[in-house]
Amino acid sequence: MIFELEEMCEIPFEFDYSELAQKVIKGCLEYINFPFEAEVNLTLTNNEEIHKINLEHREIDRPTDVLSFPMLDYEKPGDFSFLEEGNFDAYDYDTDAVILGDIVISYEKVLEQANEYGHSIQREFAFLICHSMLHLFGYDHMEDEERKEMERQQRIIMEKLNILR
Repeated sequence: MIFELEEMCEIPFEFDYSELAQKVIKGCLEYINFPFEAEVNLTLTNNEEIHKINLEHREIDRPTDVLSFPMLDYEKPGDFSFLEEGNFDAYDYDTDAVILGDIVISYEKVLEQANEYGHSIQREFAFLICHSMLHLFGYDHMEDEERKEMERQQRIIMEKLNILR
């Protein structure tokens, strides 16, 4: 797994967030049985910056907790068979990795939501990465059935990683 971390501001977390992010990403890749070397980029920022990104890319004028920018288009979530045909652009020939995409997280939302939901900052951070990884695998939550499936998968992954509420 190739993992890139960018910090757009000072991140006040009192834990090794790079290590936790890599653990969750690796756990998601193993859970979904991703068959290739994968590249994932994580950017940590604040509410002001994620607000700008959310407005620019989704035309939603407010900060959000996490944004996912998948590099692949799936016919069916979690089905990577099309990658074997080589008909995709998200491949880094220098590293032999499939570029899954980018994750952007607001550290301020992590702190707010951990407090709101009554669990640890680490758990909220890990959950947002897990949620975003499922988006990078083609899952969504726009329809009720999709939402239920995505929530089920998130729960399984978080339990496998022993990151509980």
